Amino acid sequence: MTFTIGTWNVNSVRVRHELVVRLLEEMKPDILCLQELKAPTEFVDTDGFVELGYRHVLVRGQKAFNGVAVISRLPLTCNGSMDFLGKVESRHMSVHLESGIAIENFYVPAGGYVPDRDTNPKFGDKLDFVREMRDWSRRAQPKRTVLVGDLNIAPLENDVWSHKQLLSVVSHTPEEVNGFSELQEAGGWVDITRKDIPDGKLYSWWSYRSPNWDLADKGRRLDHIWATRDIAQAGHSSWIARDVRGWDRPSDHAPVFATFDL
Repeated sequence: MTFTIGTWNVNSVRVRHELVVRLLEEMKPDILCLQELKAPTEFVDTDGFVELGYRHVLVRGQKAFNGVAVISRLPLTCNGSMDFLGKVESRHMSVHLESGIAIENFYVPAGGYVPDRDTNPKFGDKLDFVREMRDWSRRAQPKRTVLVGDLNIAPLENDVWSHKQLLSVVSHTPEEVNGFSELQEAGGWVDITRKDIPDGKLYSWWSYRSPNWDLADKGRRLDHIWATRDIAQAGHSSWIARDVRGWDRPSDHAPVFATFDL
């Protein structure tokens, strides 16, 4: 079984519905996982996806915030969802393919701007969210699983435009990176993107604040595709669709893809 999976923080599925359709038409992934829908489930238009052959669409929406979805050519079933920090928020969805592969779609909180949990509770929430993901991974010890999503952490020095300058910027602080490493170790997760593209700078997010984002290229790799060790060697041909960040009215994230041959 060979399939291509993509993950994309779409930053409002209603605003960017046509971009999602275009992405499906041009990139033709078998499965596309979305985050930050910013819409209730009933307001997510799936007709355009179905017309392209993506007949299996699962949505967990939330009004104005969060929201995750899985759009698939391949038959799948919902395996439930988890809530974190004692909050009912649409930040996770679990699905199963008929082949037995599980897909975990996550949207980790951004964490605000100040990397101090005492003065910025959002930062503390982010650290705690990742810790709860770690504890879940340790308990579940998942097998034959692909984890994707906007995890809002750029863990490696070459995942940011300047390691030194971003050490005190939320998304690349030592506290976040340490929590990220503990999460990976707890679940035996392999970073498929970096397994396939081990060298060089690699980004999936560029700020809206930079009008010349492409030229300045001050990006961060916040979007990830992981796999459990038992199927990690089946992952290959990873890439980031950087050009999508330059489409009309884009998300500030670019989609990330990986192909698995199981």
